[in-house]
Amino acid sequence: MRIEQLEYLAAVTEHGSLRRASEAMHISQPALSEAVTKLEKELGTTLLDRRRTGSRISRRGLDLQEFMAEVLEAVDRLREAAGQQSARRRDLRIGTVSTASSSLLAPALRDLHARHGSGGVEVVSSRQADIQQGLAEGVLDLGLVNLLPGDEVDPMLVADRLIEGTPVACLRADHPLTSRDEVTVEELRAEPHVLMRTGYVMQRYAQRLFGADLPATTYATDGAEMGKAMVAAGLGISILPDFSMAADPLVRAGVLTTRPISTDHTTVTLVMLRRRTDRVPEPVRDLQAALVRRARAYLAGTELDEVLPDVAPTASGDLPAVTPIGSRARAR
Repeated sequence: MRIEQLEYLAAVTEHGSLRRASEAMHISQPALSEAVTKLEKELGTTLLDRRRTGSRISRRGLDLQEFMAEVLEAVDRLREAAGQQSARRRDLRIGTVSTASSSLLAPALRDLHARHGSGGVEVVSSRQADIQQGLAEGVLDLGLVNLLPGDEVDPMLVADRLIEGTPVACLRADHPLTSRDEVTVEELRAEPHVLMRTGYVMQRYAQRLFGADLPATTYATDGAEMGKAMVAAGLGISILPDFSMAADPLVRAGVLTTRPISTDHTTVTLVMLRRRTDRVPEPVRDLQAALVRRARAYLAGTELDEVLPDVAPTASGDLPAVTPIGSRARAR
């Protein structure tokens, strides 16, 4: 067994295919595939599920992933102790539905950079089910998703509650409905709407709110950020969680505002998803802690630019400041 074989397998897991892993590792795809195949023969198990659509780590590979990560981390520590500058640097990958980008994720990433300095972070905007799958397969390190009452999560994952909010109408500041303290479902139905695409929680919420009688004019988009941009452009109204609007630059600039929806008391819960594992890399633990700090700041009404005290997670990634949500089945 060679260290580079473990590094190649880790790259396939991180990048989701042999081709992208070979590009990242600067090695030909046949050579990388052969190295992983030799490792599989040596261990006597299949580590990758090879399909036409790409190669993903197998179930057995997931079982062994934690042990392989320990080996690679030990090698990195050895290289650093020896003064080598070639220690393996793995980017953190966070999957998000983007509704928490302004209020939580962006300031938490700033905290992470202040603590660790260099290091790459990739933020992947995606749908709920894709984020859960990416976490289960080891492609993502953390996920931020929204849940409606009754939603459940994959039993392989831990869901930590960060913020509980309510849906609000996102309006341009010059929209006539801003003259109201709150808006009714009938008033919303009469306006053009920017909806989330199928697979997003707020799309399911809109279907519950309007039933079969949707607004006559609708647009569909991926994620809250584009939705807010389309509202700012005058294309209609969007319905989003209140916490996604709290620190948004368009709100601070006076371009967008919100109004509560009368007679509706639905809650939307922002949760942090992570794999069940006994070993969590230090940068991932620190990002978890930063997200918890920012959630506390939001709930306490603290300015996001303020310096907040550290929250120290345990080696297993447990965070005493959050409330775990039951993990049963995959969220719909």
